Amino acid sequence: MKHAALLVVLLPTMIATAQVQSASQGGAPPVSYTSVSQLNMLLSEVEQAAQSTAADLSRVRVDKWKTDSSNKRQMQADVESVRRNLQSALPEITNQLRSSPEDLAATFKLYRNLDALYDVFRSVVESAGAFGSKDEFQSLSNDLSSFERSRRSLADRLDNLSASKEAELNRLRMQVKNLATATQPPKKVIVDDTEPVKKPTKKKTAPKTAKPATGVQPSQQPTQPQ
Repeated sequence: MKHAALLVVLLPTMIATAQVQSASQGGAPPVSYTSVSQLNMLLSEVEQAAQSTAADLSRVRVDKWKTDSSNKRQMQADVESVRRNLQSALPEITNQLRSSPEDLAATFKLYRNLDALYDVFRSVVESAGAFGSKDEFQSLSNDLSSFERSRRSLADRLDNLSASKEAELNRLRMQVKNLATATQPPKKVIVDDTEPVKKPTKKKTAPKTAKPATGVQPSQQPTQPQ
């Protein structure tokens, strides 16, 4: 459940990674030799566990187990389910992952399959311990331990890939941001450096007032004698 929730969280990140890679016109970086070697070793362990389990299941005689017919039918159905997974589903998924070593979706698909396979197979092993022979239980128990180790190793790889992809996404986002900034046309700034023509200002003069005449007496008419 923990890793199922992780995939739900990472799906948008995976999609965004593809979009950013397309926008930056750069393909995915090459897978490192260390990563490929780690994956090949892990897949080899899974395939060896699958081969050993298939061989041990072929020797299991559920019909001889000391339980009722209902439990025998259920256990036989579980055995057949594990066999089908080992023969078809598991090889197909491992081949897909080999072609895309750091594909998160393919990695999680393998983990989910191993998880489901482990749950069913564990039920078979527990029933073998309760109702089967000692040899059947011992061989199947060893196979179950091998699957458990492979499942844990795959879970660790899934966590590491998630962190790596997140770092890659952040780096690509920064590259696209820088690219977008570099390709933006410069902003045009219009500077008007022409000074407006100043109109001449007229000085205001006070209105002239008439001054009274000085030294001039008003003419007097001579008085006539009586």
